Amino acid sequence: MQSPKEEIEFIPVTQKKIALSKFPLQLMPSVRQLAENFSQKEGVSLNQFINLAVAEKLAHLQHEEGLAQRPQPHSALIARALDILDRPSSHVPEDFDKIPDGYVVVRRKYAGNRSPNRRKS
Repeated sequence: MQSPKEEIEFIPVTQKKIALSKFPLQLMPSVRQLAENFSQKEGVSLNQFINLAVAEKLAHLQHEEGLAQRPQPHSALIARALDILDRPSSHVPEDFDKIPDGYVVVRRKYAGNRSPNRRKS
């Protein structure tokens, strides 16, 4: 009979379980107390609470990094988008979607010398 360690060695790499490593974490006493209190309120262990908090922070950082890498809109692209929005439509807008009487559209600086009254309801 093989020991459990020997059995794991023969399992293909794609089927091996990921071994969780221990990581000594030193928290300030006040932070630890808050984390313990919130983990109890959430009904999870302190370890699970910290894992989730780290995962959420990493997701936030990845999102910010992704936004920073996106191409920034430029005036030609914005003008093209506004042209598309200015196209007349054969659909009559719903009452809640009509531009109110007396409303003045204020275009941003990248809009150029376009007509201030973009759409008629």
